[in-house]
Amino acid sequence: MQSDAEIFSPSGLLANFFPGFTHRQAQQDMASLVSRFLASDGHLVIEAGTGIGKTFAYLIPVLLSGKRAIISTGTHTLQDQLYDRDLPMLGAAVGRPAKVSVLKGRNNYLCWHRLEVNRTGGSGNTKVANGLVDITQWAKITKSGDLAELKKYPEGIVSRGSITSTVDNCLGLSCDYYDECFVVKARRQAQAAQLVVVNHHLLLADLNLKETGFGDLLPAADIVIVDEAHHFPEVAQQFFGTSLSIRELQHLASDILAEARVKGLARAVELNADELIHTTADTYLKGGELKGRQSWSDCPEPLKLGISQWQSCLQSLGKTLEAVGEVSVGLARCCERVQGLIARLEIFENADAEINLRWIEIHSRNLILHCTPMNIGNALGERIQAQGGRWVFTSATLAIGNNFDHFLDRVGISDAHTCLLPSPFDYERNTRLYLPKGLPVPAEATFIPRMLYEIWPMVDATGGGAFLLFTSYRALNEAHAWIKSQPRLNFPLLVQGQGSRTWILDEFRDSGNAVLLGTNSFWQGVDVRGSALRLLVIDKLPFDAPSDPLIRAKLDGIRRKGGDPFKEFQLPSAVLALKQGVGRLIRDFHDRGLVVLCDPRLQDRPYGRVFLESLPPIPLLENAEEALSFAAELAPTGRDRDFEVTVS
Repeated sequence: MQSDAEIFSPSGLLANFFPGFTHRQAQQDMASLVSRFLASDGHLVIEAGTGIGKTFAYLIPVLLSGKRAIISTGTHTLQDQLYDRDLPMLGAAVGRPAKVSVLKGRNNYLCWHRLEVNRTGGSGNTKVANGLVDITQWAKITKSGDLAELKKYPEGIVSRGSITSTVDNCLGLSCDYYDECFVVKARRQAQAAQLVVVNHHLLLADLNLKETGFGDLLPAADIVIVDEAHHFPEVAQQFFGTSLSIRELQHLASDILAEARVKGLARAVELNADELIHTTADTYLKGGELKGRQSWSDCPEPLKLGISQWQSCLQSLGKTLEAVGEVSVGLARCCERVQGLIARLEIFENADAEINLRWIEIHSRNLILHCTPMNIGNALGERIQAQGGRWVFTSATLAIGNNFDHFLDRVGISDAHTCLLPSPFDYERNTRLYLPKGLPVPAEATFIPRMLYEIWPMVDATGGGAFLLFTSYRALNEAHAWIKSQPRLNFPLLVQGQGSRTWILDEFRDSGNAVLLGTNSFWQGVDVRGSALRLLVIDKLPFDAPSDPLIRAKLDGIRRKGGDPFKEFQLPSAVLALKQGVGRLIRDFHDRGLVVLCDPRLQDRPYGRVFLESLPPIPLLENAEEALSFAAELAPTGRDRDFEVTVS
């Protein structure tokens, strides 16, 4: 077996197999670390800076070990990359091709039963019927049933929920299509594979299922690799509580009506099903102007009263289904779902406020009830230990400075080996950081126009190619209005919400001189290589809003234990988020760019140095003249830089 040095060295196996391979010492070091770890016990946490090539660094040791492994990702993009490209290529390169399976959540696979129910017992809508015909034709030739294959999926006509199953509505062994079930086939393939590629949602669902003793989704594994591990604690939060939504209840009512039509029993269930639909719709209206997350204690009484009526609607519906449920397996399963929803609603209503947080979420004609444990670290750690095997957590952003305590506490692990491997990119040569002076604090009404007045000459100097990242939609919209009010705009302007993220990023890359305004999802998981992105501006430090009920509960819980919420939670979370945002700029060895961080607290608050020390080693510019000079160096040649800025 070849050593890591022989594989990763400048003249090694990878260099010979992949034209253009670049040797990175940190990648070789990470591979050696993973190799040694696989021969020992315990858990390993690695912050692997951008550009290290961490997927190769853990995949090759796993392939060479011959051990069974689960690889979990935070995004479908990386999941597909590992399965479709990286694992086949590396297996061939090292002479260890492995049996690999990719396993996705249920809502990615066609359900034969639900397709048939909606095809034969549908509402009579012609467009929906035609869409179901197209899906049925594809279903006859697909081997995987993965809806990603269906290039002409009639999105907006046929809802994904109507042709896929959930844990609640799956008929299991009672289903007439069990032997042809795509989910069952995918799970059988996963059980037989050496390497199984999943996402965090599925991994956590498996841990929860094992905990209940009712089986498993994934095979036992010697190794669990959690890539994009910075997502893992947030995803875990939803798996340790209870939730119930208006949309879920209305889908149940629709399923009951569809199943009943197939058996000619629509009239028997119609009254109760319609009552559930109308009651939940009326509850949404009682929320009034409420949007986003709200603590249960802050909800208006009419809304609470509306939610309390769900229980009686479900009980009436359950009694009706008990009378007709024996007629079909589908209706019997619906009856079980009703009882499960009644139980979840009771959990929400009777939750112990000392250890659980009750909150609601309102958006897009939907209202969701949540009951969440305030601290998931212990529960998650127990499940990780119960799963067994060696766990490797890796991401570009896990540490605060050199300290991993914040991440370890959130995943409930105290005895892990940790390692920080810096990015191999030459930040000192290719990047600069500028902190504008004299700006007001972000809370002041004049902050956004003052900030834009300060940074827009730099946008002009670079000739566009700029990301302007904001911590809120309010700030983004204010910035959009300011830019549109200017007399001339020399660059294409792309704004989050005016198209899909994929479309916006494609437009940004293709134009080469666009200005993109983004928030939330544009802070991470965005990869723009080359000169199309050369300026990154961030409005303020990304502290979580203390008004968010989930954040507020976490802060209150820390205070009750005598801790410091700012140092223990708010500061670490904001540091990691800023690292993610700054990480959008340099994505390759030849990328160059300017980072502008506009929050004055970086300069006049003691905690500012914690943020700066956690960033890559980017040289700091002293004044605006130096920033403009460096920005001009980044610009393509031969363009008009004349731009008039007005203050509004």
